[in-house]
Amino acid sequence: MFEDKARVLLILPQAVLDRARVFAGEAITKLKGPVSLQMVLRALIDEGLKRGRDRTIVTNIEGQMQAVRAIRSRSRRPAVAAPRSESAGRRAGKGRAGEARRS
Repeated sequence: MFEDKARVLLILPQAVLDRARVFAGEAITKLKGPVSLQMVLRALIDEGLKRGRDRTIVTNIEGQMQAVRAIRSRSRRPAVAAPRSESAGRRAGKGRAGEARRS
């Protein structure tokens, strides 16, 4: 079953992870054997991909896409610079003069 493995880092919201854990617990009860969270996530991904272009899956992907765009656009906006006071400028000048004297 696992001849051609690949490793993937999957970042999930805590609520989704909790639901998958509940699903794993229910599977343990039904199957009367050990079921890991990894098994459940693999099965959910595999079954989800078999559903093809189901509208609910596309809607979910669209929501995630918009969330990522919003996060990225917020990080691209330039930060509003605080106005520099004259005393801050003078302190910077003194530092440079001090460095010149040490040389």
